[in-house]
Order: sequence, then C-alpha cells, then structure tokens
Amino acid sequence: MQHLGFSNQKKKKRKLNLHHNWKMNLPITFLIHICLLALSLLLTPAFAAPTLLFQGFNWESSNKEGGWYNSLMNSISDMVAAGVTHVWLPPSSQSVAPQGYMPGRLYDLNASQYGNEAELKALINAFHNKGIKCIADIVINHRTAEKQDSRGIWSIFEGGTADDRLDWGPSFICKDDTQYSNGQGNPDTGDDFEPAPDIDHINPRVQRELSDWMNWLKTEIGFDGWRFDFVRGYSPNITKVYMDNTSPDFAVGELWNSLSYEQDGKPAYNQDQHRNELVQWVQNGGGVVTAFDFTTKGILQAAVERELWRMKDTNGNPPGMIGVLPGNAVTFIENHDTGSTQNHWPFPSDKVIQGYAYILTHPGVPSLFYDHFFDWGLKDEIVILSKIRTRNGISATSNVQIMAADSDMYVAMIDDKVIVKIGPEYDVGNLIPPNFQIASSGKDYCVWEKK
Repeated sequence: MQHLGFSNQKKKKRKLNLHHNWKMNLPITFLIHICLLALSLLLTPAFAAPTLLFQGFNWESSNKEGGWYNSLMNSISDMVAAGVTHVWLPPSSQSVAPQGYMPGRLYDLNASQYGNEAELKALINAFHNKGIKCIADIVINHRTAEKQDSRGIWSIFEGGTADDRLDWGPSFICKDDTQYSNGQGNPDTGDDFEPAPDIDHINPRVQRELSDWMNWLKTEIGFDGWRFDFVRGYSPNITKVYMDNTSPDFAVGELWNSLSYEQDGKPAYNQDQHRNELVQWVQNGGGVVTAFDFTTKGILQAAVERELWRMKDTNGNPPGMIGVLPGNAVTFIENHDTGSTQNHWPFPSDKVIQGYAYILTHPGVPSLFYDHFFDWGLKDEIVILSKIRTRNGISATSNVQIMAADSDMYVAMIDDKVIVKIGPEYDVGNLIPPNFQIASSGKDYCVWEKK
C-alpha cells in the first residue's frame, strides 16, 4: 500500500517481525482465545428463546372492574415463567362495541373499555421491563363513523386528534359498500363486513394515515407488532403495504376461512386447499407476516375425538399450515372468538391439554389463550411443556417425524430431541427409543426427551 509510505523492504521486515512475534506469543494467544470462547459459551444460552405468543384477553375482559390493563399487570410474572415472548393485547381505540372491534376514533385511547392511554402505556412498559413485547390488535378493515353526512348516513369519521388526521368522509368507503358509500371510493378488495363501513384501502391517504397511526402506536404508546383483524376484508397486498410502512417486530393475520366438510358434518381428511389459502395470503402479503393456523386447529380438534389418523397428511407430514410453511404459522387452541363466551368453534374442553402438548412440541409459533392458562387450571402443565420446548430449542421451523397416527394414538419425534404422544392409547410398544425419558405427562398425553 504505497500511500502508507512503506517501502518494500520495510514491509518485508515488518512482516518477518510480526511472524516472529506471533510464534513467540502463540501459547498466550491460544490460551486467551480458549478462555474467551469458554466464557462466551457460559454466558450464551444453549438456545435463544423461541417465539411464544400469549393472547392476553378474552371476550369478557372489557367488563373487568378496575380496568383490564390494570388487572393484567398482576399476570406478567406468570407469563414470564411460561417463557412468553409476545403478548397480544385487545384493540385499544375508542369503539362503539366494548370489546374494541368496532373502532371509530383511532387515536383516542382514553375511551377504551379496557382502560385509558396512561394505563396502557404503563402496562406495556411493565411487559417490556420483563422482556415481553406487545402486539396491538389492528382493526382497519372497517370503521364506525362519528357523524351523519348530508344524506343522513353515518359516514363522517373523526380521528381523535385536534387536526384532520383520519378525518374522512363517505368517499373513503368502498364504493360497493352501498349501505354507506357515496360511490366515489374504489371497489372493495376483500369480503364485506356488514355491521360497519368498509374502508377503501386503495386510497393513498388511507394508506398513509393508517400507517402513520400504526407507527404512532409503536413510537408513542410502545407497541412492537400487530395482529391484523379480519384480513379477509382486504387484499393481502394491502397488508404488505402496512407491513412495509411500519416494520413490526412480529405480525400475524386472522384469515379465518371454513374448512372442507363431509356430508356427516365432519372435516374432510384432506385440507390442502384450506392451508394453501393461508400460505398464499402470507406470500402475497410479502412473506414476512405470519397467519393463525386455523387449519391445524380445525383438524386437531376433530382428531382428538379418537380420529388421530387425521394428524398425518398423505405425504407423511403435519396436515395443517405447519406442514407446508411452519415458519409463518401461528398455532393455537382457542381465541376470543372460537372459545371464551362466544364459543363459535370450540376445541373439546376435556382435551385442551392434548392440544397444547401438540402445539408446544411442534413447529410453528404457538399461542397460549388467557382462559386456559389462568382460568382452567392448566397453567402448571403448560409451563412445563413450554420449558421442554425452550430447553430443546424447538422452533417455528423444527423437523417433525410422525411415528404413529392411529385412531387413538399420535406419536411424533421433533428434531430428534423430543417425542410427544397424544390420545387415550397408553401402549406405545417399541416406538420410544431407550435413550429417551419421560419429561411430562398428563391426561392422554406424554412427552419424552433425550436422556
């Protein structure tokens, strides 16, 4: 390097001296390197904690005396013990429905039935202090209006600020939502939501102002990511816009489509079309967002009724979304819609722990439901299963080898480290290798890990 002023002779001499010094100091250098390596291994956990989502509310949480945000403060330590990394909080904006799913003034967090803005920020800060990130429930497919327009239609929206952010009129409603629209908006890109006006997400101002609001939720309120409500209501490339504009730490969408059913009312064995719809939505949404694995839930809750042969597809893999795109699948047993007091699509109540034994040992991102953890007496068993997952480094993309899938027994090995059995059959024959030992067991489930 001529510009450093070294002649070839000086460079050669320096090289020889460096070589000589390196040989003389080899024992010291080697020992320092080994010591540092050993120290780093001691300080670094064997596996980074796998993502574990927790739904921190149910359908009745808005009725909690003293406010849900304040109440949830008392549950944080239990979530930490379970290895929870992300907590999904309820919709926080003003809403004409107490649960928050009919929002109007999006910036107004003081009119929520769950608590006020200060209480929400305090809750999020408390979660952050324990290393748990917070997911906001983003309800943007539809919106309730603040006033009537000149036609007498409720179509004048108020954002909840002193300026005109999110202050929209009827032209911001999808033109084919004829109950509310003045016909000037763009066509809806998804399914209609009848109870409230469907917002025109093709409108550039809508995209810009909703992105700004979501970024405000991050920077001012402290949220880390999103749960997108009713994503059937708008095109997945719209979801991609909001993902790109807000860069969440984690995001999941609710794409709840019906499974295929036979004439006897039971789910069809092959649910490839259903899970492929989830995969297609993720891919069209940019490939970063995840989706709730409704396919796995639907198959699993049918399978635990002595039909566990359902848990192996024709290729020998898990039959849900986790069998084709596990890294983008969020598995769950219940949520505020399928269970809680709504019970739209409930998991068999006496077999819920089998469901958790499955999702906490399998790929995908598992999601725990508040009711099961705190109200059903399953907390201790769920914590043990979660610790087995963490201890063995089971991740969203772990490998599954299905060893048995009969009517009364399902057995699978995950990453050659953990074996799980669900179902009432207790005789596993010679399926379990001798170098595995029981790590947890309960009603109709057992988990082994390597000795």
